[in-house]
Amino acid sequence: MATLDHAVDLLGDLIAFPTVSADSNLDLIGWVADRLNALGARVEITHDPSGTKANLFATFGPEEDGGIVLSGHSDVVPVEGQDWSTDPFTMSEAEGNLFGRGACDMKGFIACVLALAPDIARWSLTRPIHIALTYDEEVGCFGARALVETLRARGLRPGIAILGEPTMMRVIEGHKGCCEYTTRFKGLEGHGSAPDRGVNAAEYAVRYAARLLSLSDTLRGRAPTDSRFDPPWTTLSIGRINGGIAHNVIAGQCDLDWEMRPVTAADGAWVRGEIDRFAADTLQPAMQAVHPESTITREVIGEVAGLQPIDGNRAVEIVSALTGANGADVVPFGTEAGLFQELGIDCVVCGPGSIDQAHKADEFVSRAQLSACLAMLAGLEAYV
Repeated sequence: MATLDHAVDLLGDLIAFPTVSADSNLDLIGWVADRLNALGARVEITHDPSGTKANLFATFGPEEDGGIVLSGHSDVVPVEGQDWSTDPFTMSEAEGNLFGRGACDMKGFIACVLALAPDIARWSLTRPIHIALTYDEEVGCFGARALVETLRARGLRPGIAILGEPTMMRVIEGHKGCCEYTTRFKGLEGHGSAPDRGVNAAEYAVRYAARLLSLSDTLRGRAPTDSRFDPPWTTLSIGRINGGIAHNVIAGQCDLDWEMRPVTAADGAWVRGEIDRFAADTLQPAMQAVHPESTITREVIGEVAGLQPIDGNRAVEIVSALTGANGADVVPFGTEAGLFQELGIDCVVCGPGSIDQAHKADEFVSRAQLSACLAMLAGLEAYV
């Protein structure tokens, strides 16, 4: 039977793999694959185009539609520039809290799943239980996109998916989408004393950013009257503007990073349409009037669908019964759940730890939260 101490030990092992999104996750995936293979799971590993990242999809029980996916992402955010009290890739404990990069986001859930895996292998399964680990969730959910396409190509559609992002074991049935973009401006360098002879990419980036901010104001008025999100409207945020080389040189290049968290797909389409028209009809003609080779290019870093609350969500019903929740909530942060939902899978987000600890120095998850997660997962035996 899965024990809390075993889950804690596994969490320490998982934290020791420094699976920052910029680096490979293959060592962790191989380690998990070995454990699950030894338990009799059918394990499939699929790599990204570079060959340095991989998804894992393991199955216990019959090979058929239906069943349950227990899903987590293997990557973590960087630690550079953060003031950690201890080594972020060596788990430490204090007052019942377990510290380390990824402790709550989301290796705590993965540790609980792996602790339960020997029990799952012994269950008399009439429907499958799948364990899914993905790469690059933190930088665009690229692994989950690839996994969903793999499942679609195989014609395999699980019945429900439980994604163990940190929710303090609250049952989450909806979240906003997450769309990330980099818009690149290419102008014409020149001497700062003659600004009219160049095309200042940084200045056009600022005008573009101002237009995004005006759209952000408009989005407040587009919030659905029944929106349960906080804030209830689609949000826009500018993350970085980087261009130019010196005070007295007209900036020939500039990049602008920005993101959008749409409440509805219609909001996302409206923002993209408005900003693309502004770039094509207003900014780029002005730039090309001086330098015909000037360009504005919007690069999609990641577009992840939101998780839409739906009636009759079997995943929500099961996890609510197992946790004793009286209702389901929504959250503003994004997960991979919307991608699974697009495949026709009922999805719920529920996992140990708090999102308030994610991405911060001294990230932690408590033993109590891991214990609650183990109890929820163990209860799944009644549904398979």
